[in-house]
Amino acid sequence: MVVGSFGSGFWYGKNSRPAIERVTGLQNLEQGKKSNVDFSLFWDTWARVQEKFVNRGKLDYQKMVYGAISGMLYSLGDPYTVFMTPEENKNFSQSLQGNLEGIGAEVGMRKDTVTIISPLSDSPAMRAGLKAGDQILKINDKITVGMMIDEAVSLIRGPKGTEVTLTIGRESWTEAKEVKITRAIINVPIVKFEMKQAGNKPVAYVALYQFTDNSASEFQKAVQQILTSDAKGIILDLRNNPGGYLESAVKIASWFVPKDGLVVTEDYGDGKKNEHYSAGGNKLGSYPVVVLMNQGSASASEILAGALRDDLGIKLVGERSFGKGSVQELEQTAGGTSFKVTVAKWLTPSGHSIMDSGLEPDVKIDVQQSDIDNGKDPQLDKALEMLK
Repeated sequence: MVVGSFGSGFWYGKNSRPAIERVTGLQNLEQGKKSNVDFSLFWDTWARVQEKFVNRGKLDYQKMVYGAISGMLYSLGDPYTVFMTPEENKNFSQSLQGNLEGIGAEVGMRKDTVTIISPLSDSPAMRAGLKAGDQILKINDKITVGMMIDEAVSLIRGPKGTEVTLTIGRESWTEAKEVKITRAIINVPIVKFEMKQAGNKPVAYVALYQFTDNSASEFQKAVQQILTSDAKGIILDLRNNPGGYLESAVKIASWFVPKDGLVVTEDYGDGKKNEHYSAGGNKLGSYPVVVLMNQGSASASEILAGALRDDLGIKLVGERSFGKGSVQELEQTAGGTSFKVTVAKWLTPSGHSIMDSGLEPDVKIDVQQSDIDNGKDPQLDKALEMLK
């Protein structure tokens, strides 16, 4: 039905007038329309803008539709439920395939502020000194207040060799600072393995940088090295790991958690729950383990850390995790657009909602700037001490 056939009855008080009889450029298919919701205010505003806006001859109706949908999703108050234009949708699809050029930092929302979740290892962002928890106040000359997360990401990304200036706020700073970063091709590592000494005991150190579709197979290689070594304990480093695929987190947890042990629950908020269990293996279950985490540990990292603590009593050392504990589905829509919608939140085996407050460490260890400047890692030192 062509929009504009409002019919009778859409009046707004005795001094108002009926809505304009025709609105240009749209179709209303009535799909998903609730019978108890009055859309007349929207259409009347649309019509009056066409009638009165000073530059009405230059109105971009498609852009107005995109803006309306973005505003609708923004009103839900969930930073991860967002609309993507065809260009944004294309860029998002490329990022899932690993075709990335940018600064190498995972970005999210915290308290309605664009925030660094974690700088990726050996990335331009890390080399520039960005830290988990840094607030991005401006991207070049554009203020980020009220900005959707995907818009911020699209502004930060760009061709290798180009420069972006971020205005950064940090809790330990008295004022914001500008940080200039040259973009590059981002090659993200997955797993790092090495042996360390905890007193006179050899300890396996495994850093897991992300949860991709091949993280579980890469982690398995580290497992084989552990099992053939003389390691007497394991340090699992999830710091600055922004997460990724749920399936990878469950598979990696299965190396520690006994078969059929609960790893995580997806709570859909309507009484429906989807529980994910360990597939077994449990070949690392007999090793003493310490997990390192910080503000950059998010999403699948929090799932793995929460499962190891709840199921096995493994200690978490470091700082409170980010608190990205929700599940998004990607819905493809007309004209090459799409939207991500949060459909569930993650609960640890004990029922703790990661989304609400993240995970608090069992042993809190902060890293000071002086530690970084002097090449010290007090969190790792504490984990080694605990495994002596």
